[in-house]
Amino acid sequence: MNWLTDTKIPIGTTARTVFDWLQDNGAWFFDGLSDGMEAVIDAILWVFQTPHPLIVIAAFVALTWALQRSWKVCLGIALGFLFILNQGYWEETTESLTLVLSACILCMGVGVPIGIAAAHRPRLYQTMRPVLDLMQTLPTFVYLIPAIVFFGIGMVPGLIASIIFVLPAPIRLTHLGVSTTPQPLLEAAQAFGATPRQVLWKVELPWAVPQIMAGLNQTIMLSLSMVVIAALVGADGLGVPVVRALNQVNTALGFESGFVIVVVAIMLDRMLRVRKK
Repeated sequence: MNWLTDTKIPIGTTARTVFDWLQDNGAWFFDGLSDGMEAVIDAILWVFQTPHPLIVIAAFVALTWALQRSWKVCLGIALGFLFILNQGYWEETTESLTLVLSACILCMGVGVPIGIAAAHRPRLYQTMRPVLDLMQTLPTFVYLIPAIVFFGIGMVPGLIASIIFVLPAPIRLTHLGVSTTPQPLLEAAQAFGATPRQVLWKVELPWAVPQIMAGLNQTIMLSLSMVVIAALVGADGLGVPVVRALNQVNTALGFESGFVIVVVAIMLDRMLRVRKK
């Protein structure tokens, strides 16, 4: 079997060559992208950290009421944030929320249009499917390496890793929602003279809203699951105390910070859950 192992397919060396070429020739692009993402992160972080925490909590409760119309959910959101304040993790929580919100803005802004295009072009989706599978199954630590090479240490490489991991969710769910629009609805709209743009905005997208909202929910949950991994490349947030607890074998700190992450995940899930009519 030596003949098989002696002729190793150069996957690793090819990837290194590609990344070296990108680093040498695309530094201007990656620097500009990094500056843009840092500006978005700083703006969102300013919104969360400048006002008094109680004002931010009130804003989240008001948003929850607008979305869910349930005083029980609003009470749960308020109690969850008060618990975070009690544990002393407000700053870390706002940093993680900033990372999650940044990932949501970018993933939904890119994923929804791609999902719509894929729903209207089946061959495009068939071509994209292996790439989407690769993005979700490739171990996250693998593409953390080029993220560090291109963007350095900090919030940006953590955001890039989150986007790569999360982006398939809004694409797949938007594609599912638009592509499953009942044919009678499409035929009725076309019979009344609707243009393709009108069919999209007045028939397909309204029908796909539950799936798109599910994609938003999945985007948030998957982004939140990346906070610990993002902390390994210098991103601030709730992942930092988890990594510190792991390094110090500190059970108390690990469970404390881990439970706060669970509380944040539950609150975001309840806020954005699609209500049954």
